Amino acid sequence: MSWDPYAALGVPRASTAEEIRKAYRKLAKELHPDVRPNDSASEERFKRVTAAFNLLTDDTLRGRFDRGEIDAEGNERPQFQPGTGFGGGFAGAAAGARGRGQRGDVFEDLFDGLFSRGGGSRGFGQQRGEDVRYRMEVDFLDAVNGGKRRVTMSDGRTLDLAIPAGLTSGQTLRLKSQGLPGAGNGPAGDALVEIKVGEHPVYRRDGDDIRMDLKISLAEAVEGGKVPVSTPSGMVTMSVPSGASSGDLLKLRGKGVQTRPTPGDLLVRLMIVLPRKEDPELREFIRNWSGRKTDVQR
Repeated sequence: MSWDPYAALGVPRASTAEEIRKAYRKLAKELHPDVRPNDSASEERFKRVTAAFNLLTDDTLRGRFDRGEIDAEGNERPQFQPGTGFGGGFAGAAAGARGRGQRGDVFEDLFDGLFSRGGGSRGFGQQRGEDVRYRMEVDFLDAVNGGKRRVTMSDGRTLDLAIPAGLTSGQTLRLKSQGLPGAGNGPAGDALVEIKVGEHPVYRRDGDDIRMDLKISLAEAVEGGKVPVSTPSGMVTMSVPSGASSGDLLKLRGKGVQTRPTPGDLLVRLMIVLPRKEDPELREFIRNWSGRKTDVQR
């Protein structure tokens, strides 16, 4: 059963190509399988509006549809011409030419105007499909370490998208030939995925380095020692020098953004934390210690 691509997109027949694109983008955002998962009715409508968009943004196909030569699926419609009946077309024109005593190559010349000798379409030609744009949020740690993300394309297909280490917000990943199909056997367009990297409650990005704050006890600051540190790539042990102060910066090489060939570093800022519970002994120690001459640099 035939259907109307203009009605599918909700646009009048006089719409410009830009108005058609605008209508398609609006509907695609509403009906995309990522937005409405497990909704078969929306998925079918999404496929229909995509097919309508493909047809109406191809000038040749749109013209043929408007003239009634093809239906919305791109199938040829029977053509009626007075005196020839249905399907008279080129054969009727050629027969009439011969009947009037014209040269026998009229039929061949007529076809040569539309098709090349090698059989390829000369009149319609090939057109590359349009690119399709997406926006996707990537987890902070995936952007740091690299990873994979499964995405759903406009035609319902799913792809495993490789996320390179070092990805930043605003970058665009290009998926070759994953856009809209081309016309006349032309190549498909590309899918362009604009990236937004999510935030992390602990880590902050600084180029290829990562910064974080690490809480240590007063004893660890005074005496030094080994403390566990959770890095973006796993747990490690870090040495805190004796006499450390809040604000001191320690570096864990190669534990930042995993760019190649040289990964960034993890910059750890020490934060001395006193016990929340009242400790009379500590209070007495601080009182006696502060009464002595100290060498504190301010």
